[in-house]
Amino acid sequence: MNTDPSDDQGALSGWTTRRWLRTGVATTMVVLAVLGSLGGWAMWRTSRITAELVDSRSPALIEAIRLESALINQETGTRGYGLSGRADFLQPYTQGTADEQTALRRLRPLVEHDPRARADLAAVEKRAEAWQQRIAVPVSKSPAAEAVRLAARRATEGKSLFDALRRTMTRQQAHLQDERAAASDDLRHAQNLRNWVFAVIALVILVVAALVFEGLRRGVTGPLTRLGSAARDVAQGRFDRAITGTGPADLRALAADVDSMRRRLVEELEYTERSRRLLDEQAEDLRRSNTELEQFAYVASHDLQEPLRKVSSFTQLLQRRYGGQLDAKADQYIAFAVDGANRMQVLINDLLAFSRVGRVHNDHQTVDLEAVFGRTVENLSVTVEETGAEITHDTLPTVVGDSTQLGMLWQNLLSNAVKFRSPDRPPRIHVSAGREGDEWEFAVADNGIGIAPEFREKVFVLFQRLHTKDAYPGTGIGLAMCKKVVEFHGGRIGIDSEHTPGTRIVFTLPVAGTAAAPSERRTQP
Repeated sequence: MNTDPSDDQGALSGWTTRRWLRTGVATTMVVLAVLGSLGGWAMWRTSRITAELVDSRSPALIEAIRLESALINQETGTRGYGLSGRADFLQPYTQGTADEQTALRRLRPLVEHDPRARADLAAVEKRAEAWQQRIAVPVSKSPAAEAVRLAARRATEGKSLFDALRRTMTRQQAHLQDERAAASDDLRHAQNLRNWVFAVIALVILVVAALVFEGLRRGVTGPLTRLGSAARDVAQGRFDRAITGTGPADLRALAADVDSMRRRLVEELEYTERSRRLLDEQAEDLRRSNTELEQFAYVASHDLQEPLRKVSSFTQLLQRRYGGQLDAKADQYIAFAVDGANRMQVLINDLLAFSRVGRVHNDHQTVDLEAVFGRTVENLSVTVEETGAEITHDTLPTVVGDSTQLGMLWQNLLSNAVKFRSPDRPPRIHVSAGREGDEWEFAVADNGIGIAPEFREKVFVLFQRLHTKDAYPGTGIGLAMCKKVVEFHGGRIGIDSEHTPGTRIVFTLPVAGTAAAPSERRTQP
């Protein structure tokens, strides 16, 4: 029968790939089911015989030998006590009695389903009980002198009883050995049968695999290879090449769909070219916008600063010269002007620093955060001393970044922790550091006034203030600056909602290398 689906004139040319695969998989599953059943039966038979040998036959023989050893120990101890009258000779008898009970407790379940083994065990127990009742128990329970006389009188009877017991135990062990040998033979035959079954299974699987491979090559991979070759030609730029399919009906339909996609690509290329020109125009607008931003920064740092300095200087001069000479309203107006000029200057400087993050200061190198932190604490030494603040910190690692920006980060976080202190307790600030995978996690925790839950996201937005300038001075740029610095270095920043009292700001920075484990120490400003 012609099984090549690529022959369009064949009787099976209308079959789809799914139908070919369904037929092949169904046939394969039937074959594998039969083979699996045979293999499972062979494995089950081998496992059953193995379990019988390991779990029943061998342990039963071992426990029978232990039972014999326990009874021999009893006989040895009884005989030694009967000859010498010394109580220490009874130790083997005592141990043998305990071992006998243990062996019997283990042996009874093992021979429960074997009538002959069960009968042998019953005979051993009967003989053992007869010897114990006549010899072992009376001798061991008697005083030394009486035990010697009793052992002498019953020596012949004891030997006869124990010899009968030995013969019974020997017969029991012989039967158990025969049963174990028979089980071993059965296991060997089962293993040979299992090996033959699996060899046949492997051979059949190889034959099925070869047939499947050949069928897939002729019915699927061959047509797909030709289709793929044509598609690669189109991908390399030959958009004028028409794609025709061979093989099963669905693969021919797929080729028609790919050819339709080729035609659609031609249309999309024209659209993409128009979009590219539009992106070029937008990129040019973005470059122009960046240039204007740089010009604004220049104006803010030079042209706007100069007139603002004049306004600030002359209003301060006016305040010093005419303060107290005019009425109270005039003094108030002059103070407003001086304060407004000073705040405008601080605001412009803060905006300049904010705009420079990632643009001006962008010198990434190895930075020792311990040194940067130390310089920051020195800069805040006057404020720390005035407020009675105590700053502690873990050993800080080395990271890769811009030292100027990281200094600004510590400056804003520590100054905020001191600024927003609680009026009823001195500031206590702790900086922790720990490694979490490929990141360092830092936290600045204080015992200040804290931040309400509804404002924990807003505080990182530019110009967001939670208090009036009379209560707490500032421009509302500090935490926005911190967020920009941390994100520029590839980290994250947020507020720990579970920390009380006060505020705990947590941020991360990528690991630059292996650093020593953090250990807490105190920083003296």
